[in-house]
Amino acid sequence: MKNIYLDNNATTRVAPEVIEAMTPFFTELWGNPSSMHVFGGQVRKPIDQARAQVAALINADPSEIIFTGCGTESDNAAIRGAAEAAGARMNVVTSRVEHPAVQGPCRYLGENGRAVHEVGVDAAGQLDLVQLGDALHRGPAVVSLMWANNETGVIFPIREIAEMVKAAGGLLHTDAVQAVG
Repeated sequence: MKNIYLDNNATTRVAPEVIEAMTPFFTELWGNPSSMHVFGGQVRKPIDQARAQVAALINADPSEIIFTGCGTESDNAAIRGAAEAAGARMNVVTSRVEHPAVQGPCRYLGENGRAVHEVGVDAAGQLDLVQLGDALHRGPAVVSLMWANNETGVIFPIREIAEMVKAAGGLLHTDAVQAVG
């Protein structure tokens, strides 16, 4: 029996051209790009180029792109940072179907005095926008909702969600890792 891998949206075999492009950074160009020495300088330019490419992909400014070690690290930094910056606005809104990388920091915030509201989804996996609206009336500090579900492929209406969150004065974080492709 032949095994077939069907989880490429989560983790995909590295393409040969990516291995070829990255090999110098594992063998020759390994300096700290934030250092002023020649080893760092050789790495800084390719990182800046990668930052510009990612920014172009999502229509952002390169200065808005921060590289982290993984999606979990990014979600933690965004959610916890936004909640801490919110000060007295204690609410956190998320959904019941979020990735553990979002559920973890939301649970942490709940255990440390924040009110956490989990919005449900319907039978097709779509976010219940009425429940979201109700949760937003409580004055959220941060709303964290996935854009595309890594398990079901359901795509949340992120533009509509963003408008709702903005109108309520909240901050929106979306884990868009699965949406890019």
